[in-house]
Amino acid sequence: MSAERTAVSGPSGTADSTPLRLLLVEDDDGDALLVEEMLYDTGLHYELQRRQTLAEALAELGKARGGPDCVLLDLHLPDASGVGGVIELRRTSPETAVIVLTGLAESDAGAEAVAAGAQDYLVKGKVEAELLRRALRYAIHRKQAEAANAELRENRLRAAENARLEHSLLPTPLLESPSVGVLSRYVPGRERALLSGDFLDVVQTADGMIHAVIGDVSGHGPDQAALGVCLRITWRALTLAGHGGAELLDLLERILVAERTGGDLFATCSLLSIDPAARTATLHLAGHHEPLLTSDAGTTEIEARHGLALGIVPGMRRWYATTFDLPPAGTLMLYTDGLIEGHRGPGGERLGTDGLIGLIDATAGADPDARLDELLATVRRMDGGRHTDDIAILQLSWPFDGPCPVSPTGVVASRRVTAVPDQRA
Repeated sequence: MSAERTAVSGPSGTADSTPLRLLLVEDDDGDALLVEEMLYDTGLHYELQRRQTLAEALAELGKARGGPDCVLLDLHLPDASGVGGVIELRRTSPETAVIVLTGLAESDAGAEAVAAGAQDYLVKGKVEAELLRRALRYAIHRKQAEAANAELRENRLRAAENARLEHSLLPTPLLESPSVGVLSRYVPGRERALLSGDFLDVVQTADGMIHAVIGDVSGHGPDQAALGVCLRITWRALTLAGHGGAELLDLLERILVAERTGGDLFATCSLLSIDPAARTATLHLAGHHEPLLTSDAGTTEIEARHGLALGIVPGMRRWYATTFDLPPAGTLMLYTDGLIEGHRGPGGERLGTDGLIGLIDATAGADPDARLDELLATVRRMDGGRHTDDIAILQLSWPFDGPCPVSPTGVVASRRVTAVPDQRA
């Protein structure tokens, strides 16, 4: 047979539109002719090439163009004998199925070849057309299944590695005293993601002040997630170093401008500082909406002066401080707009701030952790998966007349929320 590729169809016609690509590695002309005749009798639609040595077969497999679907390999070639040929074929073309051809007294050699990675073996002189047909089909399908399983395992390992990396980038509250309790939820809008452009964090400085940040980088994707992590880590470092207010926002904006991948990326954020001794809080809004204060009187939106989002007009520094008193016991909720931009039912009406306040006041229960879970589940259920923005919630609670233990879940509780069944299906 010529070494050139030759298209051949069996007498039953072409059942498949795409022919099987086969490579026969056989140095004996008589045995090669028998294989060709049996292939013709299978009725398969195929293209067959023949090579007489392992070196020629490896050179064929090493070409850049598409390789064969299956190699029919004689175990006794001028330059190779036994399972060594199978090993070399698998090393050169691991995605190609291999069927070995053995002699009548070489059944053990066939089994060894399968153990070395071949998909099947056939004994010369005992092969009929139907057996060859099934062997080819099964070998190719098994190899495809092996490749799919290997890819699945690789994807799972990569996903697990990414999950460990993303988990390590999620914050944990850094509090020295239990005067304020911290709860949070973090739900990225991207499927199978743990991080998004939303970011949040809480730290306590040496003077007893408790500082919190929540923010939202515009857009969705890994670039936004990376920038959100960068801003959060920068905020924590600068806050612990004593920076705050408009000065801190200016530094964050400079980092955003330096690190953003596109000139149109910007970020909104809220800075909150709580003085437990004075029972006051100071708020800076950079394009972000106001937090919600819940007390015995119900839930209200904090009235505060707005400033520009970070990166909109770099260097303008238009941010303002709003200081307000805190009740003896209460909760402040900071959140990103993904929580309120979803729908509030089957119609087109959005939830909005007023709708969120109504849900907060209607959510019953003494356990703050469970109430936050219930609130988030209700919001997502009402939306019905029509809005896929990221959601971040940071909740600070206190009774200033007694201890308020920090939730053991803290910010890490966001991991549990991401496991909530996706309602977008």
